[in-house]
Amino acid sequence: MTIQAIRGMPDLLPDACNIQSQLIRAAAEVVESYGFREIRLPLMEKTELFARSIGEVTDIVEKEMYTFTDKGDKSLTMRPEGTASCVRAFLQHGIGGQESVTKWYYLGRMYRRERPAKGRYREFYQAGCEVYGDPGPYVDAELIDLVVRFLEKIGVEDIEVLVNSIGTAAARERYREALVTFLRPLADKLSEDSQRRLERNPLRVLDSKAPQDQEVVKDAPSVLDSLDDGDRAHFEGLKSTLDALGTPYRVEPGLVRGLDYYTRTLFEIRGRGGDLGAQSTLCGGGRYDEMIGGLGGNPTPAIGFGMGLERVLLAGAKLE
Repeated sequence: MTIQAIRGMPDLLPDACNIQSQLIRAAAEVVESYGFREIRLPLMEKTELFARSIGEVTDIVEKEMYTFTDKGDKSLTMRPEGTASCVRAFLQHGIGGQESVTKWYYLGRMYRRERPAKGRYREFYQAGCEVYGDPGPYVDAELIDLVVRFLEKIGVEDIEVLVNSIGTAAARERYREALVTFLRPLADKLSEDSQRRLERNPLRVLDSKAPQDQEVVKDAPSVLDSLDDGDRAHFEGLKSTLDALGTPYRVEPGLVRGLDYYTRTLFEIRGRGGDLGAQSTLCGGGRYDEMIGGLGGNPTPAIGFGMGLERVLLAGAKLE
């Protein structure tokens, strides 16, 4: 029997390479027109970077990371996403002291040991943008508009933009208490994973794809009811700017995203055409104003997104 490629890590043959190269060139052209500059990041990082930034009670950290101990007895991880590595580079090289606003983009391989599915692999290509130093909300709208313009440029049709706000730490704590109060009497109806997360990180229950969890949380309180005046002003600024840009969107209070580092703005862009099947998310992102301070830097507002290139191709991108 011949040796096969590792499951979920497919070969990219010449025709597929050509198509992906076209997609990458188109992405670079659009993001550079918005003032972003490219950064290239290492494939491996210290494991603690992802545990501290993404959050230990997440599927990525608990189940999906490719982590190993090297010969120097150090725990290393193949990068599962780009934001944490960008923040590490921003801090390591003192970029915050060199410029007031930083706009970076990256393109490259990521690794997650999740169940392979259509357009969802264990080795996959991701494009992303990160902005440091701008508190928004206008930059939040600009990033969403950027993704929409890129998808339009490559011919992806019938997309949907979802936006939400989860507020700052104080708002999240108020919402956490309200959510736990709602979920505790229903705990026996939740999946095993969600029962475990209920006390440690209940917002992850909202992000669960398990049918029984989705049935329980459909009547959960809305995070929008826990926002303070500053959070609401920021969210209204985002919506009014999207309106001014002519970028259609829908407010989705149940949108949480699967990572712990988000604050205030969250967004997700879904495709409803092409060959996506049930997994319709093309791009997800949001604001993470507390991460840089949490990793030892000066508190710095930040926002970014990640977009899976395989998903974009399945969404009906028209490339030769």
